[in-house]
Amino acid sequence: MDSGMDWHAARAALEWQVELGATDAIQDTPVNRFEAAPPAPARAQAPAAAPAAHTPEDDPIAEAEAAAAGAQDLGALKAAMAAYPHCDLRRGARNLVFADGVPGAPVMIVGEAPGRDEDREGRPFVGRAGQFLDRMLDAIGRKRDAESAGHAVYITNVLPWRPPQNRTPTAQEIAMLLPFLRRHVTLARPRILVLMGNASCQALLGRSGITRLRGHWDEALGLPALPMFHPAYLLRNPQAKREAWADLLELQARLRGAG
Repeated sequence: MDSGMDWHAARAALEWQVELGATDAIQDTPVNRFEAAPPAPARAQAPAAAPAAHTPEDDPIAEAEAAAAGAQDLGALKAAMAAYPHCDLRRGARNLVFADGVPGAPVMIVGEAPGRDEDREGRPFVGRAGQFLDRMLDAIGRKRDAESAGHAVYITNVLPWRPPQNRTPTAQEIAMLLPFLRRHVTLARPRILVLMGNASCQALLGRSGITRLRGHWDEALGLPALPMFHPAYLLRNPQAKREAWADLLELQARLRGAG
């Protein structure tokens, strides 16, 4: 190819390129690598995958709702809770603590979670706090083992398994097990709910702050609900027993009025 350069000029240009570091001749014409490369041809885009369906198998709360809805009686509900695999508390607990008292009693007490004694025996409110609760109920003529259902109570907790070191239940744990608690209330058929402590108020009222909530009637799951101090709190704070006694009298008056 005639480049318009004589032999001497071409040699001088080649020597100059060698001095700059060129080692191989690749093309007849130089390529400016700083020029923008032409856009690559567009590739066909694969259609976006449709979002996965929201099924109980990949959602612990949805699975709890399905399991709870399928329980037709209290025995089936307990079995469904025992089979529920997603709450890690079960791994460190000795027993599932389901309930105590008389199903169908007019009052259903909802506590927070089992403690050491409850975890060992598999029944709610059997330790010091439970013994104090029994004395509180006896003062207004109520017992968990009363022969007459009209004077009995039914007792459960928000969580059926003991949290490590009796720590406060987390919001995730409450949300995960709330479907079972709702079904529990439906199957137990109480007329009044007593919510003892912050966890039960958070679960069924969506609010906490027991010192503000206690003694004021509210509604949970379509039933009258009375927040009260937890007996364990009263053992630590004896000065609050006056308010607890006032709440018990309020509960007694409501029960008498309800017939």
